Amino acid sequence: MEKLINDFSFGLFFWQAVIFIGLVLLLKKYAWKPILKAVSDREEGIKSALESAEAARKEMQNLQADNERIINEARAERDTMLKEARQMKDAMIAEAKSEAQAEADKIVAQANASIENEKKAALAELKNQVAELSVEIAEKVVRNELSSKDKQMQLVETMLGDVTIN
Repeated sequence: MEKLINDFSFGLFFWQAVIFIGLVLLLKKYAWKPILKAVSDREEGIKSALESAEAARKEMQNLQADNERIINEARAERDTMLKEARQMKDAMIAEAKSEAQAEADKIVAQANASIENEKKAALAELKNQVAELSVEIAEKVVRNELSSKDKQMQLVETMLGDVTIN
């Protein structure tokens, strides 16, 4: 350090200071402004890129929220449609069952009526046959009883004895 102080020259220092100041002024005028402008532009570009990235992130969040909402609405609508379809199916089945039951009841009622009609017809036919048989038997008995004249006279006298005149 002592050597630097002993070899110090004011002229050399003056010219070095003038050259340094001139160089700083030249750099300030021609290089400093463009460099600062480029740095400032770069900083603005980075800032705008960060802002657009943040906006894009927010937009993605909004889109995801909208997508989730739409998916939930679609699921709810699907569940509602399935529930309505099940209700319609159950209603159709219940209606078909009631119609089938009504038809079965109608058929049973018709069958019962038919059976009752056939029973009445059979009873009437049976009564007719019994009456015919009774008449035939009575005819045979009466013929047998009235085959002789003595038996006829005895029957007439018995009947006249039973009848009383007032």
